Amino acid sequence: MAKRRVLKDAISERHLYRRRSGLAMWLAMLALGGLAVRYATLQVLDYEIYKVQSDRNRIQLQPIPPKRGLIYDRNGNLLADNVATSNLMIVKERVGQGKDGLNATIAEIRKLIEVDDDDVKNFYRSLKSARPYQEVPLRFRLNDEEMAVIAANRYRLPGVEVQGQLVRQYPYGALLAHVLGYVGRINSRETENIDTVNYSGTHHIGKTGIEQRYEELLHGKVGYQNVETNARGRVLRVLEQHDPEPGADITLHIDVGLQQVAQQALGEERGAVVVLDVRSGGVLALVSAPTYDANLFVNGISRKDYAILRESKDLPLFNRALQGQYPPGSTLKPVFGLAGLHYGVVTESTTWPDPGWFKLPNDDRLYRDWKRWGHGSRVGLHQAIAQSCDTYFYNLAYQLGIDRISAFGKGFGLGEPTGLDIAHERPGLLPTRLWKKAEYGVHWYPGETLNVGIGQGYMLTTPIQLALATSVIANRGASMVPTLLKKLQDEEVPVRHRDFVEADDQHWDAIHQAMKAVVHSNTGTAHGVSEGLQFQIAGKTGTAQVVGIAAGEEYDSEALLKRQRDHALFVAYAPAEDPQIAVAVIVENGEAGGGVAAPVARQIIEAWLNPVKVAARE
Repeated sequence: MAKRRVLKDAISERHLYRRRSGLAMWLAMLALGGLAVRYATLQVLDYEIYKVQSDRNRIQLQPIPPKRGLIYDRNGNLLADNVATSNLMIVKERVGQGKDGLNATIAEIRKLIEVDDDDVKNFYRSLKSARPYQEVPLRFRLNDEEMAVIAANRYRLPGVEVQGQLVRQYPYGALLAHVLGYVGRINSRETENIDTVNYSGTHHIGKTGIEQRYEELLHGKVGYQNVETNARGRVLRVLEQHDPEPGADITLHIDVGLQQVAQQALGEERGAVVVLDVRSGGVLALVSAPTYDANLFVNGISRKDYAILRESKDLPLFNRALQGQYPPGSTLKPVFGLAGLHYGVVTESTTWPDPGWFKLPNDDRLYRDWKRWGHGSRVGLHQAIAQSCDTYFYNLAYQLGIDRISAFGKGFGLGEPTGLDIAHERPGLLPTRLWKKAEYGVHWYPGETLNVGIGQGYMLTTPIQLALATSVIANRGASMVPTLLKKLQDEEVPVRHRDFVEADDQHWDAIHQAMKAVVHSNTGTAHGVSEGLQFQIAGKTGTAQVVGIAAGEEYDSEALLKRQRDHALFVAYAPAEDPQIAVAVIVENGEAGGGVAAPVARQIIEAWLNPVKVAARE
């Protein structure tokens, strides 16, 4: 009988099943063990790491910009304010898709609200210096309708927010532009020089004027807050907040009412006015005309508006009061007259002949007086100042010499910045032998000394320097550094003194009497402004040439273009017996110091000494 064939080996299959089951069980246990180890690693060993990463996705540290300090005038009038505005901000990292996504987002925004090319240009400029996840402004000052449009489309504008901020505003617009300056958007160059942490969330910085000079005080210190955000980066709630430290409020010596009077007195003329408090050196008014509206620069001036200002032949951006360097003309004759007395070159009774010209020894050239027939057979110092006799001062300058003129003039602040607390003040020029040798490589000539003696030739001054020199005369040698800052918060800023100018009392008396005669004598060059005055003014007129006139030729105003005519200058202090203020006025191409510049000074002095206004100030 044939052997039965086995179709199934149950024992072998059982062993195979057990082996496979055991392997599967070990694999399952190994997998579970791996999961347990990984779970333990995530939940225990790496807990803090992933908790921080999770919080970074959910919680953000945001800077809180400080409130910028306010600026007031001496009477408490607000000169620089902060106003609440709504600004359109973009966080580049939340937009997605790199620069293409950013460009697309901006293009989409421009379909919804008005965003001009200058806004986009300024945005990308600010973006270069922005930190990661920093909000960068695209548009400032959104109106209610624009905010509503953006809010309705937020779902398709990731990384875009409307944010409320305080933005600088200048209530008086153009009136104080050359004093206050302005703030503007922080650029890449400025980012390299500031504390980027302290400026987190701040988009503006002082660019010129007081805003720039006292930026550190006005800015304050940044605060911060921890906030919880959603997936789109929008704030859900504030978890922790540390308030910023606001910037300091400052008070200036400026009297905004007097500033208005000075600007109105200049009218449509180009020129400058500086008014100093002779007791403290405080700048009561500083006008440069024409001027500009500082508010245009706060959020980035448009190319069109900037081109108008930049290309204007009247130079409204140019601060004539600090940077305009003009020949002082006869306004410095009191200084040179005092030098003559101080060095013993002349006395109050010394007289010299005045045929209408002066001639150096062994030289045929005639240095002519503005009054071609002269001021009399013999002229003394009092008459020479009152009637502005050039012939007398040619002779005096020759006797003094350029070395003594320069040394004495330096004590009055000539030839160097006055130290006013605004940047970019120019030094003027008080020429010396060494200066000419270094500048031109040639020697000094006696004829050049004569020109300096009447405030011409190489000599240049700024209006602020003329005001300082006049205040030194008013104070009989006491000299204070001109300053705009009066108070920091409620604390008075100390007066800064310059070197005292030594001279005998009788010499000061002689100069003071002569300057009063300029205004109050019948033959004084500014006697026209004395009519109806209730007090006395001590002053000095001046005329500065713009184009040269050949020797022997007469000045012909009608033959010259307006911008080629002489500048008109006037300096003064008042009241003459008890000086309170010193004034310097220059009217470009105004020609007549006594007829054009002096009336401007009179209006300013009258406004200051008006009893009602004085009582109100006190």
